Amino acid sequence: MKEMKDASVDARVVDAKFIAGAVDAASLPPPTSIEIAFAGRSNVGKSSVLNSLMQRHALARTSGTPGCTRQINVFEVRFADGLTLHFVDLPGYGWARRSKSERSEWQGMIEGYLRSRVGLKAVVLLVDVRRGLEQEELQLIDFMAPPRPVSERLSVQVVLVATKLDKIAQSARKPALDAVRKGADEARHLGVIGYSAVTGEGREALMQRLRRAAL
Repeated sequence: MKEMKDASVDARVVDAKFIAGAVDAASLPPPTSIEIAFAGRSNVGKSSVLNSLMQRHALARTSGTPGCTRQINVFEVRFADGLTLHFVDLPGYGWARRSKSERSEWQGMIEGYLRSRVGLKAVVLLVDVRRGLEQEELQLIDFMAPPRPVSERLSVQVVLVATKLDKIAQSARKPALDAVRKGADEARHLGVIGYSAVTGEGREALMQRLRRAAL
């Protein structure tokens, strides 16, 4: 895998493309680049965030119907400095209209990928800034980042991102982000990045964070 030497170098996306999709981790091709996974509740805006990061209009499919993404999708993203990352779009969870067995199957798919995938460096957990952290998000945080001293580096980092920042007033943003940060539990030492796929706010901060995670 290609290592990155400097997170501050040219981070422009020069190419992005879909390379694989599968219903479980075992069916994915072997990882050839560092992987960054994106997880979140159905309809949290995950595809919109991915398109914004990759600077593509519709590479990751968006839908007004929650639960549209039903497989693991992998995108190859190449930067101007030569760094190549794979962005992995995990199926959305928590949509009540799906059957219990189907939700359980999706949970197994996500956890199977997170447990076994070689090359996974970070998981971006997306939450709607208007809703904050709910039970499913807290369970995923516990799964990936149980409370531990800050001196203990996680092998797979968790990056918390509050989406749809443009949906709330400017004056409400800091309190909303503070609430998300507090909900993640200070013992896990997780910060939060506010993001708007509409305005691009938070894109540079998130991209820099992901490039650092790839070290």
